Amino acid sequence: MGQIRKIPKRTCTGCRQEKNKKDLIRVVRDKEGNVFVDKTGRQNGRGAYICPNKNCLEKAVKNKGLERTLKLDSIEQRVYEQLMEEVGEINE
Repeated sequence: MGQIRKIPKRTCTGCRQEKNKKDLIRVVRDKEGNVFVDKTGRQNGRGAYICPNKNCLEKAVKNKGLERTLKLDSIEQRVYEQLMEEVGEINE
């Protein structure tokens, strides 16, 4: 008999809903403090997850969800721009 694999769940930093890990976009802070979008989902570092839609991204920006999850004071604007591009690509 095959073993049923558990699907990992993560919480979106925007809407705060728990969803399947593979359905979310991962943002990582590495040991050097660099923050970037992790397209593979396997990079080392502290991860924060966000739904691939504009509303969740706007909520995360407004409530500083990414900063709180990644334990940072602020996140560079380029990271948010990168996330906006990701959300745009997924929704097309």
